[in-house]
Amino acid sequence: MARNEGGLKLNDKGFKAEHIDELLASRLPVLIWVSIVYIATVIMQFLIDPLIFQSAVFTGLFIIHGALHWNSFRISRKYFWIYILVQEILIYLCAILMREAYQPVLIGLLPVLIAQSLSISFRIKRILFVSLASLIVFFDAALTVGEREELHLLFPFFTLMLIVVMAYAVLFFRQVQERLRIQSFLHDLQEAHKKVEELTLSNERQRMARDLHDTLAQGVAGITMQLEAVDAHMTQGNLDRAQSIIKLSMQQARRTLADARKAIDNLRLKSSSEIDFKEAIQDEVQHFKDSTGIPVFTDIQLTKRSSRLIMEHSLHIIKESLTNIARHAQANAVRLRLFNEKERLFIQVIDDGIGFNIDDIGKDVGHYGLLGIQERARLIGGEVSVTSSSEGTTITVDVPFVEGEMT
Repeated sequence: MARNEGGLKLNDKGFKAEHIDELLASRLPVLIWVSIVYIATVIMQFLIDPLIFQSAVFTGLFIIHGALHWNSFRISRKYFWIYILVQEILIYLCAILMREAYQPVLIGLLPVLIAQSLSISFRIKRILFVSLASLIVFFDAALTVGEREELHLLFPFFTLMLIVVMAYAVLFFRQVQERLRIQSFLHDLQEAHKKVEELTLSNERQRMARDLHDTLAQGVAGITMQLEAVDAHMTQGNLDRAQSIIKLSMQQARRTLADARKAIDNLRLKSSSEIDFKEAIQDEVQHFKDSTGIPVFTDIQLTKRSSRLIMEHSLHIIKESLTNIARHAQANAVRLRLFNEKERLFIQVIDDGIGFNIDDIGKDVGHYGLLGIQERARLIGGEVSVTSSSEGTTITVDVPFVEGEMT
């Protein structure tokens, strides 16, 4: 039972959040419409009978009315009736202040308030009560400042405006709900994608670890057995047989070494929970220097430990960047910078090579590695910027810094 109650609470929270987002989305259209009504009312009044004092009071009341609309998401749900009552009073006062231009106030504002009550509360009784209150305000204000004959023309306009505004409100909030639903689906899809990525990386590491274990265990076991046989033959004085077995052992050792190196290459990135990020970066840099002879100047300033997923992809990005330099840049020196700032992780790889045309990324056969860097950055929510000239190339990767567990 407690679990069901918790589920209901979660659903209610989700509903409240969606409700607030709908009201936020409607603020700007409502404010624009209210501004149009204000301008039309002031112009109409000034053309017939300019009233300075009444217009100033009317402006102040209208500002309060607009401010309540703008902040409706904060107060309308908790204080629904107070909000409606205050807005009805403001509309009534605005109408009777502008005696020669009350029509835009009543026709323009009351239907909007009724439509807004529909978005705030889906209870039919509430909407009917607000509609009834708005009709009372409409007729009372119209009869107070206008003539009864005007109602025959004014009320059809009011009804038509109410129908138009209600239809617009229904369509608008349906669109908002669909947009919010799509955003929720996209968020869930991104979360699921991250989980799948983490599971894929974990499964791949386990698979390669098994391959490494099987390769070394079987190979070393075979060599051990062969060496034991050599020892036995040498004890018996059978040197020819011992030498032949030694040759077989050497071949077995070479095969085992080759298989182990292949597995180690796949496992160069150990589990991020078992390695130090800086140490792993230094290993990649040292491997690059040993292979190319190009000096690398590193500047690593990390104040936090990143998540496993960020480390995995960051190390791959660094490795691919260094590989591209070794293959294409003809560089004499490389600079590698890593630092975190304002919840962001920045990776910068700079070389003094010959550069290339960045417009050819993805087109030139030699630069597909940059697409791989961009793809990995995208998977962890980051961005890649590349600048290149005849004086060198700079690759900058900016990703959200997700803090991980300390070991």
